[in-house]
Amino acid sequence: MRADLLELTLGLLPEHHPRPEIQLLYDMLRDYPQRGGKGLRSELLLLSAQAHGAGPASPRWSQALWLGTVLELFQNWVLIHDDIEDDSEERRGRPALHRLHGVALAINAGDALHAYMWAAVAKADVPGAYGEVLNMIHRTAEGQHLDLAWVEHGRWDVTEADYLEMVRLKTAYYTVTVPLRLGALAADAVPSPDFTAAGEALGAAFQIRDDVLNLLEDAGSYGKEIGGDLLEGKRTLITLHWLTGAPPEQRRVFLEQMALPRTGKDPATIARILGWLRGSGSLAYAQEYADAQGQRGLELLRGALADAADPQAAARMLKLAEGYVTREA
Repeated sequence: MRADLLELTLGLLPEHHPRPEIQLLYDMLRDYPQRGGKGLRSELLLLSAQAHGAGPASPRWSQALWLGTVLELFQNWVLIHDDIEDDSEERRGRPALHRLHGVALAINAGDALHAYMWAAVAKADVPGAYGEVLNMIHRTAEGQHLDLAWVEHGRWDVTEADYLEMVRLKTAYYTVTVPLRLGALAADAVPSPDFTAAGEALGAAFQIRDDVLNLLEDAGSYGKEIGGDLLEGKRTLITLHWLTGAPPEQRRVFLEQMALPRTGKDPATIARILGWLRGSGSLAYAQEYADAQGQRGLELLRGALADAADPQAAARMLKLAEGYVTREA
């Protein structure tokens, strides 16, 4: 399925142009998709389509593949912009696109990929898909705005409830809820109303687990910069919980560093803060919360799939969802 999605994605994107400057744009459009990725969202969508009766032998399978391509294109243009907004250094083991070509060209490439995403929606031609994708973009933008605004405005009076609302909007909707719903629509089925609650719980588990992995000393095949969330000043369940009981001097040092831009932070002090967080109970607290949310999400998803047209595909969906909490990458 990954190969099929990559073929559709690259086939939709332009490849050759006689003008060198535009050829560079075409190369940039194809860069992030060709770097690969986990493909969790598109895999969940395709398993949802199968579970609802639109498997590879179905005439509707091609529509499901096009919707999977929509999610791949969405993920890639959002990541280009996200890397700029977070001042990230790398993406998938290589320099971020704006590090290679500059911010202006990278923004433009992200905008262009956004347009090709809508071309994939048109190719899918699935009733209801346009509204789902539009809603996904709106919710993701709202969640990203919360995340960025807290950093931009130096806000550390953020509550755990605030953080969970941000995660629901920024991560849960496009990581779980929309793939489940689009898969059902591809099979011409009515999405279960429980997909929303299941997606919110599993999405929270997915994001909190990501936050935990970002601070672990040995994060296995995590593949991202350990401690990067601290350098970017991210508000996470871990840091918010730790701040409630941190010693005054540690809290002062932490807030002093978080007020600085990434390039202004002192590596030795960040290493000390990382040690404080690892030595506290906040990592365990966050993981326990993720575990609870994951189990709740799995229970809701299991109920929603109880009468699935393809029980084997439904079982594979549940197995994939289980990995959202236990993942090491």
